[in-house]
Amino acid sequence: MVERSDRAPLLDWEEVPSAEKPGGGAAPAAPHAKDRLSSPSNSRALSGCSAAPGFGWSSGPGGPTPIRAASDGCGAPPATSSAPAGTDGALAPDEEEHLSDAGPREVSLEERMVKWEEKDQIVSVFVVTFNTRSGNMLEWCLPKDMDLEGVEFKAIASGSHRVTTDFIYFRKGSYFGLACFANMAVESTVERGARMKSVGILSPSYTLLYRYMSFLEHQVRLQLQSPGHYSPLEAFYEDKRALLPPGGDAVVTACPANAWGAAINHSMHPEMKITHPAGCMSQFIRFFGEQIMVLWKLALLRRRILIFSPPPVGVVCYRVYCCCCLANISIPGVGVAVPEFRPFFYVNVADISALENELSYVACTTEKIFEEKKDLYDVYVDNQNVKTYRDGLKPLLRLSTADRDKYRKLTEQRQMLLYSQEENGDCVSSEEDLFILFFLEQNNRIFQTLSEVAGSTDPTVTQESVRAMGLDPHGDRLFLLHLLEIYGYDTLLVSEQLCCS
Repeated sequence: MVERSDRAPLLDWEEVPSAEKPGGGAAPAAPHAKDRLSSPSNSRALSGCSAAPGFGWSSGPGGPTPIRAASDGCGAPPATSSAPAGTDGALAPDEEEHLSDAGPREVSLEERMVKWEEKDQIVSVFVVTFNTRSGNMLEWCLPKDMDLEGVEFKAIASGSHRVTTDFIYFRKGSYFGLACFANMAVESTVERGARMKSVGILSPSYTLLYRYMSFLEHQVRLQLQSPGHYSPLEAFYEDKRALLPPGGDAVVTACPANAWGAAINHSMHPEMKITHPAGCMSQFIRFFGEQIMVLWKLALLRRRILIFSPPPVGVVCYRVYCCCCLANISIPGVGVAVPEFRPFFYVNVADISALENELSYVACTTEKIFEEKKDLYDVYVDNQNVKTYRDGLKPLLRLSTADRDKYRKLTEQRQMLLYSQEENGDCVSSEEDLFILFFLEQNNRIFQTLSEVAGSTDPTVTQESVRAMGLDPHGDRLFLLHLLEIYGYDTLLVSEQLCCS
């Protein structure tokens, strides 16, 4: 029995404004939010944070053509690049020389975002198919000499035969990938009544992969209906292929620091709420409820988090991204020495050797066998059930009084925002901004307090300083001890009054 999957789980809580809503002027970003986020030092912990819509890809019979996403009337974010997605975003040599000769000058957030987008290009495009005799196979790719070993098992997730459509984010070596899968019934005994394919791309970063979601969806349908017609994919690759340095070593894996602030203080297009990870934070928090506070602590402690779910896997890839958002810090110097909290997105048994060498990651899988590989992860998430086999982490799964208070405040802030939007027509703020800023400010509050204690004449963490961090002196004692150890606050002493309750 094939189940229909059209990203419905992701949209259970989506509140997309009507496309007929009048208006469409771009609303300015909130200045106070920009000031707070202008110079985060640890945005590598977040990675893909570019939420600028720019142009998307639409596909007709003649192949992809660049189109601008329609505004929902609630303040579309300003485009961060004047070049359409269908053109090469790199600067011409004479323009580069002109900029270099101009001398040092203040670089705006918008310019930083433009430079970031120039690096986010396509290094490979491919088609994967399911063969009834051989299983998953790489059917076609460009360039021909690209190392795509194992991509056939990433682009078609284990168990995908149960759904009709899906999309998968994944990592392949130093690159990130996005693939769209489709399953079509056919009257063929050779194919056993079903034809399954996936069309995907690889890029040095995943921050703008969402732009090509509709193009990939359209192309996989074309491949199912007319197998072997690759000309639109060839044209796409020639148009978007990356200009990487020799050897391809200087690939980027994280959003530049100052781009983070420009990326989140605006409302997003409805299309982005559906197709871009930054549009799913509200659903992520609603799904886990109070357990989001447990995931927040584990993410801040840079633990290895593995999320299990049967297909469709697209919405679970978004949860991986959102987990990274929980650990964002914007205080200069904090988190430099801790392991990078990197998203692996979808993983399968072929990734076991890679995960064995990772100190910190977030990933998702559809393969239940991973639950038995207890040495690969610290935390295993099955649906809304968060569990660990590490005795030292088990107390962190219990909610403290401060956790419940924070979740209550977060819920209240959301209700106030929704009321403001309904009563006053506030279209500048969004739930996504609210949730991401909530955890960013909470993390900053903790490390700002720790820095102040470390710089005082008596570097002792007291009950008062713990409360100043927004933590529970009793219920969060173990979390605080882990935090001090991981982030290298060796000089701080913990007051004996912070005893377990």
